[in-house]
Amino acid sequence: MTNQLISFIREIYGADGFIPLHQPRFIGNEKKYLNECIDSTFVSSVGKFVDLFEDKVAHFTGARYAVATVNGTAALHMALLLAGVENDDEVITQPLTFIATCNAISYIGAHPLFVDVDRDTLGLSPEKLEDFLSENTEMVNGKCINKKTKRTIKAVVPMHTFGLPVRIDELLIVCRKYHLEMVEDAAESLGSYYKGRHTGTFGQLGTLSFNGNKTITTGGGGMILTNDENLAKRAKHITTTAKIPHQWDFEHDEVAYNYRLPNINAALGCAQMETLPKFLENKRDVAQRYDAFFKDKPMFFIREPENTKANYWLNAILTKDRSERDKLLAKTNDSGVMTRPIWKLMNNLSMFKTAQTGNLENAIWLEARTLNIPSSVVVS
Repeated sequence: MTNQLISFIREIYGADGFIPLHQPRFIGNEKKYLNECIDSTFVSSVGKFVDLFEDKVAHFTGARYAVATVNGTAALHMALLLAGVENDDEVITQPLTFIATCNAISYIGAHPLFVDVDRDTLGLSPEKLEDFLSENTEMVNGKCINKKTKRTIKAVVPMHTFGLPVRIDELLIVCRKYHLEMVEDAAESLGSYYKGRHTGTFGQLGTLSFNGNKTITTGGGGMILTNDENLAKRAKHITTTAKIPHQWDFEHDEVAYNYRLPNINAALGCAQMETLPKFLENKRDVAQRYDAFFKDKPMFFIREPENTKANYWLNAILTKDRSERDKLLAKTNDSGVMTRPIWKLMNNLSMFKTAQTGNLENAIWLEARTLNIPSSVVVS
């Protein structure tokens, strides 16, 4: 079976050598825009490509406003601050996520709480969220208070794992019931939709990532999405060192962050946005080929959940158990075909071992079985 899979992947990508998990593709105006940016000498955080990139992403996602940042972690850090999360507050998220989600929470001095995921979406479970909150919290003066720690729970951060949308509307119902802000970690889901609406646009704030391994890349970069004009203005202000605009004077009105995306990175992003529809179509074709391949195999290909359209950023399969997963990992990587396991659960990392959790049975089950397979856009 493993040899069949290796041969099939090589057939898809037409390569005899090393096949990476996900590599960027530059098939459009990247060099043209980069040269234009260099010739302008505006290569840092001021320049026309930053504004243009923000406009392109806002238009594509349907968000009213998009604010570009240096990376997705910075975007999430700022989004949490904008949502009102403060030092010693608590934020609920899923244990099955990339470390950036929890890092952003920790930068504020807040504490992550871990609630289980659903097996079909690999993302935060609405039922498990409701169970956790009903069992562990009480409402005091309109605030959601953790009965165990006495801290205020301020926000919920679901992550659309591998571009598979969570059941976001059901999560929002729970959040409203308990007066919690929703901040979507849509880092992996540019081009993914839930019931026809783009991920990252359901909560008060959402964030995207444009790291080198994402569907499109700016080398490093992120984006804050919101429909709130005041939040968008504040996001731009605090990511630009809180400098008050002036022709020559340097006046800053608060301690803030140097988190704005450089113009040279945004130039790359503008070109990538032009080819994004083609990338998404190509990646869907790759996913469909994988789906057909695994139909009569003992491994299960993870398909987009009901009511969603996924970008299939990273294709994933489920093996019978951890032992089978590890054997497949070893053989594929030894053969020059890169595969990887899903992340270790956040609550098992040393810095989060004392974090409060709910019943994490689904996350534990998925961690032992989930494996990513090559998912780059195929270049013809």
